[in-house]
Amino acid sequence: MKSLLTVKLLPLIILGIMESCGTMMNLPAEGDKSTLGEMTPYTRQLKELPAPDEKIVIGVYKFRDQTGQYKMAENGSNWSTAIPQGTTSILLKALEDSKWFRPIERENIGNLLNERQIIRSTRKEYEVAKDGKTIISDQLPPLLYAGILLEGGIISYDTNIMTGGIGARYFGIGGGTQYRQDRVTVYLRIVSSMTGEIMKTVYTSKNILSTTVNGSFFRYIDTDRIMEAELGFTQNEPVSLAVTQAIEKAVYTLILECVEDGTFRIEKIHEKEVKNLLSKYHAEQEKNEFQLVGNKFNDKQRSRTSILAMINGDLIKGDYTDSKMNIGGKIGFKYFFTDHLNAELNAGFEKLENKDIVSNSFMFNDLNLEYLMLPKFTVSPYAFIGFGMMYKDKSLFKYQFGGGLEYLTGKNFSLRLNAQYDMGVDDNWDNFVNGKRNDQALHIGVGINYYLNQPRKVNSKN
Repeated sequence: MKSLLTVKLLPLIILGIMESCGTMMNLPAEGDKSTLGEMTPYTRQLKELPAPDEKIVIGVYKFRDQTGQYKMAENGSNWSTAIPQGTTSILLKALEDSKWFRPIERENIGNLLNERQIIRSTRKEYEVAKDGKTIISDQLPPLLYAGILLEGGIISYDTNIMTGGIGARYFGIGGGTQYRQDRVTVYLRIVSSMTGEIMKTVYTSKNILSTTVNGSFFRYIDTDRIMEAELGFTQNEPVSLAVTQAIEKAVYTLILECVEDGTFRIEKIHEKEVKNLLSKYHAEQEKNEFQLVGNKFNDKQRSRTSILAMINGDLIKGDYTDSKMNIGGKIGFKYFFTDHLNAELNAGFEKLENKDIVSNSFMFNDLNLEYLMLPKFTVSPYAFIGFGMMYKDKSLFKYQFGGGLEYLTGKNFSLRLNAQYDMGVDDNWDNFVNGKRNDQALHIGVGINYYLNQPRKVNSKN
C-alpha cells in the first residue's frame, strides 16, 4: 500500500517541480519599471569614434521600411508590419551618437516651417520696443541647410532563413528545443546636395534569433486518471533592437569608408587611431567574402597532404556468437586531389574475437577514396569507400565503406570520429566457413589528422 501511494504521489511531485521551474524561468511576478533603451555593440563603437575635423550638417528626409513585410500569423490575417516604422528616428539617434554630424530636421519640415511662421506673426503683432513704438524685427535666424543628404531604407526582412530543433520523449516524459533565424537588411547612401551625386553606399544585415524550449509529462496513474503537465518558454530577439544594430553598423561603416577615401576629414591627432579602426574593418571585409547564410563562414583551408593516426574498437560479424570488441589502430597518409576528394593509404592491426571461441589478430592495409563534404568549414562530415587486405597466415581480401566527422582545431591538427564497415571476400576470418554470408567487421574509432603543410585560416575573426 505504501509503495502504491508513493507511485501515485510521484507524478504530483514531478508536476510541482516542473511548475516551479516554469514559474522561475518565465512567469514575471510583477510589471517592470520603464528603463533606458538597450545599447547594442555598435552604440559604444559609434560613441568612441575619433572626433572629426569639423561636424557635417546632414539631412534625413525619410528612412523608409521598403520591405512591405507583415508579421507572420498562424491563424487569420495580421496587418501589423514586421519592421518598426520609426526607423528615421533610429537613424538620427545613430548620427547623433557618432558625434560626426549635425542632424537637421527634415522628416517633418512642414511642422518646423509652420512654427517659424507662428513666431514671426506673434512677434510682428505683439512685441514692440520699450518705447512702445518701434516694432521688433520679425526675422528669425536662417535654417541650416544640409551639405549632404542621407537616403536609403530597410530593403528586406527575410523570415525562416534557418530553422531547426531537437527533442526526445520516453515513457511519457519528454522535452525539446527549436530555433528560427530571420534577417533584416539595411542600405544607406549619402548624396551631395549641390550635385546630386551619390558619394557612398553601404549595406549591413542582422540575424534575428528566436528560440523555444519546452518539456512535458504524460502518464496514466489509474485506469481512469491521466496526469499531464507542460512547461516551456520562448525568447524572441526584439526586431527593433536588431534594426537599430543594423542601422548603427551602417553609420559606423559609412564614416570609416568616407574617411578612407577622403570624403570626410579626421583630426590629425587621431590618424593613428583611425588606421587601426580601418585595419580591423578591412579584416572584417575579407572575412565576409566567405560568409554564408546563417552567419556561417567557409574560411578554412586544408593542405594537400596529411598523416592520419586512429585508435579503433574492432568487432567481428562472423559465424559465431558473442563477438567481443577489442582495441586496434592504424596510421595512414592522405593526398587531396581537390578540396573535397582525397586518397588514403593506411596500415594497421586488429584483433577479431568471439568470446571463449576464437581469437585472431591481423595486420591490414586499406586504400580508400574519401569525400570531404565541407572542406572550408571547421566541422565537416566525410564518407569513403575502398578495398584492402588482411594478413595472418595468408592474405584475405576485403572491401570497406564508412564515414564520420572531422573537426579542425586550428594550426595543423584535426580530430576525427570514424565508423567503418568491412565486407569480406572470404568466410574464414573466424576459422569457420558456414552459411551464405562472408565474414564482416565493424570498426569505430577516434584519432587525429595532421596536415603536413599547416592549414591556414583565410581570415581570422576579430
